[in-house]
Amino acid sequence: MEPVTLVTKRLTLSAPTDADVDAIYAACQDPDIQRYTTLPSPYERRHANGFIPFARTRWAQDAEATWAIREDGRLAGMISINGISAGGTGEIGYWVAPTARRRAVLTEAARAVIDWGFSGAGPALQRLQWRAVAGNVASARSARALGFRYEGLLRGALANSFGRDDGWIAGLLPQDDRMPQPWPVLPD
Repeated sequence: MEPVTLVTKRLTLSAPTDADVDAIYAACQDPDIQRYTTLPSPYERRHANGFIPFARTRWAQDAEATWAIREDGRLAGMISINGISAGGTGEIGYWVAPTARRRAVLTEAARAVIDWGFSGAGPALQRLQWRAVAGNVASARSARALGFRYEGLLRGALANSFGRDDGWIAGLLPQDDRMPQPWPVLPD
């Protein structure tokens, strides 16, 4: 796939570039980003430098679509569909810089990515899943707001620099109405 730029009311989602390295490095010093994602911890500048060619390669391999979320030209976060398969599945993943949180930046970006993922202009997915470390309530609230249906607990399924964790899993199908549903792990 060639990288695609998505534009929303407030945001531009485009492939990360070398110009983003400083902002990526700075955002990824956040303890929550390191704790709740698969990023290495400690996160070093070399990781940010290596991320740009990695993302470019994954686009070219049709395996992953990664966008830098930009608000007013500044990096607000990253969002991707990874694990894109010929069978029509993928997994959404994201992080938001601390300075961009609590302003619905993620849900706005994710709606555009989900629409693209289910469309014929994108990979025409038949299922999009979301997984997060059990206890990552902020990510779960975002996924619920996007219409993902909670599907359960994956014991010891997620690994990162901190070890193995139980994970929450949720799914979204193209025909789902995307209205938030009750999640037993979240308060209403």
